[in-house]
Amino acid sequence: MLPVVALAQERKVQNKPYIDYRRLHYGFFVGVHMQDLELVNNGFVTPEGQQWYADVPSYSPGFSVGVLADLRINSHLSLRLIPTMHFGDKTVVFREQNSRETERQQIKSTYVSIPIEAKIAAERFNNYRPYVIAGVSPMLDLTVKKQRPILVKPFDLMLEVGLGCDFYLPFFKLNPEVKFAFSILDVLDKDRKDLLDANYLKYTQSLDKAIAKMIVFSFYFE
Repeated sequence: MLPVVALAQERKVQNKPYIDYRRLHYGFFVGVHMQDLELVNNGFVTPEGQQWYADVPSYSPGFSVGVLADLRINSHLSLRLIPTMHFGDKTVVFREQNSRETERQQIKSTYVSIPIEAKIAAERFNNYRPYVIAGVSPMLDLTVKKQRPILVKPFDLMLEVGLGCDFYLPFFKLNPEVKFAFSILDVLDKDRKDLLDANYLKYTQSLDKAIAKMIVFSFYFE
């Protein structure tokens, strides 16, 4: 039994043995993500007696791409700066409580974000090394459209947490990662001076706030 245990713990030849000792190194990533809006309904009743409730009932995948700068602090901690673009959308469905009438709005978003993250990694064993990340991400939506049932603000600030694993390959390091992002701001714009059709105002009046969320699945190449 002992030889089997010893064999299982045998260390292998390490690929890219010095990459984590660099003070600063770079990379890029590609990935997919899913956007969500947590909508808080308030039960507003229109003068006509209508009550509208909103939800995001389903998710559609979007595309993410970015570049990475990693600054080594010590053997287990590094700081990451990741200029990123997210291309995606989400569909908000409004339902009137009594008539069951529905209204749909597709919100397409092109986010430019600059996450600043702390990466805490375990000891490397052979050619893999798990890690966790946490940080903040200011975001700017370049494709906000007015004259819609609801209007979202272009600027947002998200908290991010996630986990991943470094895989050391012969010519580069591959890091699959999953990350969860939660807005700390209310992105619902209630000042609807943009509206030409006053009938759309009831949708904004039916909501107290909107909180953006996102899940990002990424592959980093360093």
